[in-house]
Amino acid sequence: METHFSSAADTADAAAFGAGAPDGAPAPKHELLADAMSLWQSVRGVGSAHLKLATLEMRLTGESLVTMIAAGVMAAVLLVSAWLVLVAVAVLALVNGGFSTSIALLIAVAINLLLAWFLYGIAHRRSQLLGFPATVRSLEKFGSSAEAVES
Repeated sequence: METHFSSAADTADAAAFGAGAPDGAPAPKHELLADAMSLWQSVRGVGSAHLKLATLEMRLTGESLVTMIAAGVMAAVLLVSAWLVLVAVAVLALVNGGFSTSIALLIAVAINLLLAWFLYGIAHRRSQLLGFPATVRSLEKFGSSAEAVES
């Protein structure tokens, strides 16, 4: 294996650090420094690329969230208006069936309140799961067993 040097300084450095020495010989300091700098540049480049990707994905996520919220609000308005029309049709049917207008409206209000109470009950029961109860119990057991081991 023949070694070529580009300058007198490189030749002196190579001779001092065993250039062309058998495998396992120490590498010249300038090569280690160059390798370290190259590694640092690669790490920075990868980190920068990941940061740019994360920034773009955050922007896309934000735009998607805004679109989803806007679509949800529009759907809620349409559902409420459909519900109001349905209640109005039911009230008209009761009035045509012989009920007075005020009684028909009171029946509609009572049915709406009962449905709201029922839905509130469902939401309230489900809200208890928002605190991750099984995970908390598991962690409490883990904590108490760790304390027992320390004692």
